[in-house]
Amino acid sequence: MYKKELAYYFSTPIAYIVIGLYLLAISLFLWVIPGQWNIIDSGYAQVDGLFQLSPWLFMLLCPALTMRLLAEERQSGIWDLIRTKPISLTRIMLSKYFAAWTLVLIGLLPCFVHYFVVAYMAEPMGNLDSGAFLGSFLGLILLSGTFMAIGLLCATLSKSQIVCFIIGALACFVLYWTLLQDHYTSLSRGVLDLRDIIFFLLIIAVAIFIAIITIDKLTRK
Repeated sequence: MYKKELAYYFSTPIAYIVIGLYLLAISLFLWVIPGQWNIIDSGYAQVDGLFQLSPWLFMLLCPALTMRLLAEERQSGIWDLIRTKPISLTRIMLSKYFAAWTLVLIGLLPCFVHYFVVAYMAEPMGNLDSGAFLGSFLGLILLSGTFMAIGLLCATLSKSQIVCFIIGALACFVLYWTLLQDHYTSLSRGVLDLRDIIFFLLIIAVAIFIAIITIDKLTRK
């Protein structure tokens, strides 16, 4: 199931468009567009803009990836066929979740290029806070996983992909603004606090658990 879901993303333009738009937006803000996130304008060897911008971009990117996880199959009737197979609902949902999250992680890997470029430009060369970068990157990984779990939950609420996207984007915004931002900022300082990591993992687990229960009840009617 996991391989099937991941292969589907790369057999359509979805993966390339979403990842491409994210990387393009980040690159433009860091190197081209003048402003507080522009590395050259700041005069400092830092890539803080990457981690300040990414959460807001992920609020759109993650729901865009999760909106089709269930809506498409429920509309076409394929979901009923899948449920007749000897595969547990938990396994189905986890496969969909981890496939979508893997896609986001693949999109994050090219961001290391910004780190190496800034490290090369720094004076002296390599004078860059690696601890803060790795802590921020871990925070970004956990935040993306949380947004994907929230998106998966919202994808269970409607058969319309547009509705799933809107609900998912709004839910990600509200939760980030009210609950997630402080924990993400804490990790971005380069101090790995186990409480922050557990908090993100707990939100992910709860969101997936509720998503499984919700889709089970809705599709049994």
